[in-house]
Amino acid sequence: MRHSTEPFRIGWVEMLYFLMGAIILLLLGAIAKGQARTPGMKSISQAQQPVYREYRGVRLGMTAVEVRAKLGEPVLKSDEQDYYVVTPNETTQIAYNTAQKVVMISTDYTGGVGAPDYRSVVGEGLLQRPDGSVFRMVRYESEHFWVSFNKTESAVPIVTITIGAIP
Repeated sequence: MRHSTEPFRIGWVEMLYFLMGAIILLLLGAIAKGQARTPGMKSISQAQQPVYREYRGVRLGMTAVEVRAKLGEPVLKSDEQDYYVVTPNETTQIAYNTAQKVVMISTDYTGGVGAPDYRSVVGEGLLQRPDGSVFRMVRYESEHFWVSFNKTESAVPIVTITIGAIP
């Protein structure tokens, strides 16, 4: 194993994705903390099973050690969050609670490249916003988690899929 004495450096693209992801996590966290439901948010009864509940084998409640065993070493790593650049078009952030257990997984697909179809994430019925972006959040109350699909309307759209724990 080779070790470098040169300090770790990240590029501006990785930092931009990291900051965008952090903002998305904060916004989605605010939604999950009990804001009023909109037509794009739906609670699912216990009879219907979630379709999308993990990312590359990583699930809510796993430890940071288990996540790193699945995904490898992150580009940015801390006790609160890991940041991975999976491909040039796919980045993911894993947020941890104080017990180092996963409480949120948020993945961005630049240009939509590699993103799963929204129906396999949140089912039918995306809400279209006035700016042309689409969104839907589904809460699985009985299993204490939610999942959301968001696609921006821009020259290079970004699809963000987030799985979060309901406390």
